[in-house]
Amino acid sequence: MDTSMLTMESQQVIALRFLRLTLGGSAAPREANRMVAEKVMAIAETAAKVATGSTASSVVKGYRKKVRANLRRLSK
Repeated sequence: MDTSMLTMESQQVIALRFLRLTLGGSAAPREANRMVAEKVMAIAETAAKVATGSTASSVVKGYRKKVRANLRRLSK
């Protein structure tokens, strides 16, 4: 269930980010930079979780928390 929700929420964030990037203005470069920084951090955090024996469910829950935060921020 969490993976399904992560998929749906991620698609919403992608759509909102795409809109923000295509509209341009001062928000576009900030969003692009933020997106790249988030990806780098997510990879590092996931690698650390996997290396310390965390479950896939734990990794998905961590991603969902961040994706939902982005969804709230981008929906304003």
